[in-house]
Amino acid sequence: MTATKKPESPAVAPEPWQAQNLGGIWRSYVAKVRGGDVGALPAVLGLLVLVIVFSILRPDTFTSELNFANLINQSAAVTVIAMGLVFVLLLGEIDLSAGFTGGTAAAVMGVVMTNHDQGWFISVLACIATGVVIGTCIGLLVARLGIPSFVVTLAAYLGLQGVMLEIIGEGGTIPFENESIRAITDKNLPVWLGWTLAAALVLGYAAVTYLRNARRRRAGLQHEPTLLWAIKTGSLAVIAVLFVGYLSRERSLNPAFKSLKGVPNSMVVILGLLLVLSFLLGRSAWGRHVYAVGGNAEAARRAGINVMWVKLSCFILCSSVAAIGGLLLAARNHSVSPQTGGNETLLYAVGAAVIGGTSLFGGKGRVVDAVIGGTVVAVIANGMGLLNQEPGVVYIVTGLVLLVAASVDAISRRRAAASGRA
Repeated sequence: MTATKKPESPAVAPEPWQAQNLGGIWRSYVAKVRGGDVGALPAVLGLLVLVIVFSILRPDTFTSELNFANLINQSAAVTVIAMGLVFVLLLGEIDLSAGFTGGTAAAVMGVVMTNHDQGWFISVLACIATGVVIGTCIGLLVARLGIPSFVVTLAAYLGLQGVMLEIIGEGGTIPFENESIRAITDKNLPVWLGWTLAAALVLGYAAVTYLRNARRRRAGLQHEPTLLWAIKTGSLAVIAVLFVGYLSRERSLNPAFKSLKGVPNSMVVILGLLLVLSFLLGRSAWGRHVYAVGGNAEAARRAGINVMWVKLSCFILCSSVAAIGGLLLAARNHSVSPQTGGNETLLYAVGAAVIGGTSLFGGKGRVVDAVIGGTVVAVIANGMGLLNQEPGVVYIVTGLVLLVAASVDAISRRRAAASGRA
């Protein structure tokens, strides 16, 4: 009688991330960084260094609750414009007109509100619609006709300045008296609402990421270790508590006259856009197509991706988000002038996206990179201003930081390519 040989058990796949303990997670992360995938690490480290330096040099002003809230409002418009630019940069393209797109959209909003006596809701819709129209025109010229985006958006940069002059007039302004528009940057959330939103954010992140990891685990796909999930969730909870708790303190110079507490309304705009745009980029088929086109447009086309539509939609999205940035500029300044969105606005926005970790070569980046980079740019400007430095020094420091970020990007891509060949 021949004994039946028991079939061998299939080989057990290695554990995702190669470990479920702190040591293994750390070694996996170090290996990823050495392989060229640094992400937003340089920007985060740079931000920490800047905060420490300015906190030491100006402890009474830089670290105050009032300056912290002002920092958020100062960086809001640049950060939002940078969020839209991330989608264009992911394609390996550029939009030099994003700043004046925001200014033009804000000017149209002002005309609709003041000259045509429309409410804030209709005016805001007109603002965003202006961004959609501008983005469609740019996108068609780039995606359909194949004109380099640098040339198209440079032409738009010049042309939109003329449009704003025609709308507003040289040396003129359009004042914003509407309290709903001004409240975006002038008002704060009630303290209880700030804590509620913070709790909802942390719990929502914990639930979504846990369920995603559970689905990938059941499907036998690579997933985060539970310990790493717990570390990320705990870190987010600590940051949220510190952030909301600090802004919930009284920061008015004269509380008896006017109390200032709570998270600025502009932070809600930034957070809302961050969630929506991150979902589009990271959790939708369209977002995967954006990365594919940015990585290799010809390969994406051969895979059946509509490259023209992806490029067109990214330029439309970029200009639409830039229009929201223009709204924030108008709300903060209480007016629109021919210089709104000009000067250093675009340069800071592009710099914010790149400093945060978005690659200039396309195919690598996240929306949160714009938030991190925008914070770095704002901290430099704010801290240098508190040190009474001349604007020229601020530009020099910001330029050097941008140059370092671009160098890190180039070096990391080279190391990633070398690792791939190996």
